[in-house]
Amino acid sequence: MSRSYTLRTYGCQMNEHDSERIAGLLEADGMRPAASEGEADVIVLNTCCIRENAENRLYGALGNLKAEKEARPGLQVAVAGCLAQKDRDLIQKRAGHVDVVLGTHNVHMVADLLRQARKHGPVMEILEETVREDADAFPSVLAARSGQDHRAWVAIQIGCDNSCAFCIVPSVRGPEMSRPFSALLAEVEALVADGVTEVTLLGQNVNSYGRDLTKRLRSNEPGPVDEVEAGPVWAAEGKRRPRPLFADLLSAVGSVNGIRRVRYTSPHPKDLRPETVLAMATTPAVCEHLHLPLQAGSDRVLAAMHRGYTAERYLERLASARLGISDLAVSTDLIVGFPGETEADFKATLEVVTEANYDSAYAFVFSPRGGTEAAKMTSDFVDHSVAVDRFERLQEVLQRSAWIRHEARVGRIEEILIEGPAKREPDQMTGRTRQNKLVHLAATEGLRKGAYADVEITGAAAHYLHGELLQVTASPLHRSRIPVEAA
Repeated sequence: MSRSYTLRTYGCQMNEHDSERIAGLLEADGMRPAASEGEADVIVLNTCCIRENAENRLYGALGNLKAEKEARPGLQVAVAGCLAQKDRDLIQKRAGHVDVVLGTHNVHMVADLLRQARKHGPVMEILEETVREDADAFPSVLAARSGQDHRAWVAIQIGCDNSCAFCIVPSVRGPEMSRPFSALLAEVEALVADGVTEVTLLGQNVNSYGRDLTKRLRSNEPGPVDEVEAGPVWAAEGKRRPRPLFADLLSAVGSVNGIRRVRYTSPHPKDLRPETVLAMATTPAVCEHLHLPLQAGSDRVLAAMHRGYTAERYLERLASARLGISDLAVSTDLIVGFPGETEADFKATLEVVTEANYDSAYAFVFSPRGGTEAAKMTSDFVDHSVAVDRFERLQEVLQRSAWIRHEARVGRIEEILIEGPAKREPDQMTGRTRQNKLVHLAATEGLRKGAYADVEITGAAAHYLHGELLQVTASPLHRSRIPVEAA
């Protein structure tokens, strides 16, 4: 009988997409999904190191698995992802029962490393970077099993070339590496054939997509042909040059027959170009939602973070996006209590947040991550109680803004993509609008996950809307992909 596996995923969408690849690779190697961890032969923990709570959750989970491992000696435990890339052999020192540790650059080796560990004992293998010319490693060729019916992530790049003082991503994911334009379109077409109607383009800085491909062509650096023929070309001074702008990719993906919705995350404000706004406005499939991380509203703090823009510049780009894209919803990321943040700095953030009038936001109290510049700013750390107080004051402003923007949608007719039963209300279904707003509505017989429906918005709260079903406009297509659970 074939061996079985389960996956726990911690962290961002990129980690969840990596878990899809791990699942696909294990199944390609003959494994099958287990009904539960108690029945699994292999348990893979795919990790995050962006925030402290994800790290604490991992080591807590590994502690709990120690007893399970003692009870079932044949059980294998593997740790992958960003924390594995960062901590390396520290994981097996703290949890000696871990069989395999692998990082972000060798996901493609997961099945081989599990076999090695069964034969020779615990193994830790971390690569320093992804090798572009290694066809077995580059993400575009890895098998995947998606956990989202009728929706899928498409990684358009890996790594990051920015140097934000608080972020460990460049250290654990490496430099930016864009996938070939043609490979991305081929993947989207294959997803459509499998029943997918909504895709989300993923990257650490999606709107810098293709910059590395252009540099390779200009330097005549060798590489596969389709890596430099990344997108539309244009003639200048008698030469053909690649123009792999993110805007081109948005338009091309949105034009794939069968794709009804295109989303993307996350862009960097300094790289948000007018061409991207135009592509969002003129490509019907691209959704009217922009996630634009602010992080802070103080120019002094933004400079210390190395964000590359001022609050004024951020607001100018946000205003341009809202002017160019009708009915645009905007979400953001915010960090409270960055080292050196004063009360005046925090009030500047409140002022910008108030002016930005966000639909939703992900706000966090700063926590130092080892290996980042900010972690070394110990003399400037903000007292935790002060940071928590500021966080609570910020949440009041964010909640008020979200509530007002949601109230404004009451009475409107919205198209939603059905996600399935509500987690806490079994008699209700949930769906998402094009603006990425969650809608709760009464469960109706025959209303299935993956269907599109028109609803009238009848009520609003800070984090979701209430709706009444008017009509189903499209039935879900067949999906053969096997779900992957996220922790």
